[in-house]
Amino acid sequence: MVSERNTTQTQANQPFDLRNPDYLGFWHVSVPNKNKQPTYDIYEEPHIKRKISILQKHPEIKNLYGYDTRTIYITIVTVSAQLFMAYLFGRVFKGSIITLVLAAYFIGATISALYGVIFHEISHNLAAKSTLVNRWVGLVANIPLMVPLSQSFRRYHLEHHTYLGVDGYDPDLPLQWEIKLVGNNPVLKFFFLFIYGVMYIGRGVAQNKTISVWEIYNIFWTMICDVLIIRFMGPRAVLYLLLSVLFGYGPHPGAAHFIQEHYTFVDGQETYSYYGSGNKFYMNIGYHNEHHDFLHIPWSKLPAVKQMAPEFYENLAYHDSWFRVLYLFVTCDLLAPQSRLVRTYQTHIYSKDHYKISPQAESKPNKKAKGTNLSAISDREYNNLYKKLKAA
Repeated sequence: MVSERNTTQTQANQPFDLRNPDYLGFWHVSVPNKNKQPTYDIYEEPHIKRKISILQKHPEIKNLYGYDTRTIYITIVTVSAQLFMAYLFGRVFKGSIITLVLAAYFIGATISALYGVIFHEISHNLAAKSTLVNRWVGLVANIPLMVPLSQSFRRYHLEHHTYLGVDGYDPDLPLQWEIKLVGNNPVLKFFFLFIYGVMYIGRGVAQNKTISVWEIYNIFWTMICDVLIIRFMGPRAVLYLLLSVLFGYGPHPGAAHFIQEHYTFVDGQETYSYYGSGNKFYMNIGYHNEHHDFLHIPWSKLPAVKQMAPEFYENLAYHDSWFRVLYLFVTCDLLAPQSRLVRTYQTHIYSKDHYKISPQAESKPNKKAKGTNLSAISDREYNNLYKKLKAA
């Protein structure tokens, strides 16, 4: 359980949600080595109400809803490429293990991280009209990973959206033992990155939920594919693929979005977008505020959301370097596994039902301060801010 923090949220007695129209909170970030727990919020997740506010002003955004079948072709090409690389290391290339490890990080992990993005798209049925086709795309993308992930990710990711930040319900929230064990130790934070992808599923399992039929299908599908890979490609191919998974969902820029998305860098903002060049390869996965606001818009059209409704996004803090996100998480004292926003289930339900959205979004000024580029802030500035907050 999380402890409630004393805040100045006296507005909570109002009939309307006073976060309107941006839905930025009134809370402060949790300070490692000072606060013991993540920050507690008295409101529900912000994105459903943000969506309503945005559509009040920009109903044309609904024209972006749909799916993008290019995801299917991207899946086929990248799975073929990764299996080809595995075959080369398993049956053709007989060089050193060091070369294999380097290739697994720089090539294999780069491709493997993309499968997580594909899982993300198919979780929302954004690769095709049919749910069944989306599930099969996920199974195909799962082949080079050798671990049954796609259907579990789909299940728990949808719960992440429904219960964003809800303690005991959101599988993206670190468990208490993770927070206590890792603390603010840079070495442990680095290893925390290694297990982040596995823990996403592990946290869901920790909720003691019954395994679904499609998760069972995923297990048997993966077992069959693994046997074929071992039989026709050999043990070195398996090593290459498993290292690619370990690196690709760990300390790799392609996995940095796991930290970028909801680790709290500034007061009041729960979700963060990334607007760097990595979006070109990783299918705009960085547009996370836009995605949470509009779940039915495929990856290729997410930039258009920001273009259509700039007043709702340009004032938000953002990142433009995934390398810096990883670096800051490991080295900056201001960030740790506890750097999340949490709410109880009771708060989530009560706030959603009690604090209504205004019938019309408030008019916003023509000129508003541009959001902070969090990647551009120097180490010294972050350290000074940490010292200031810790001493406050």
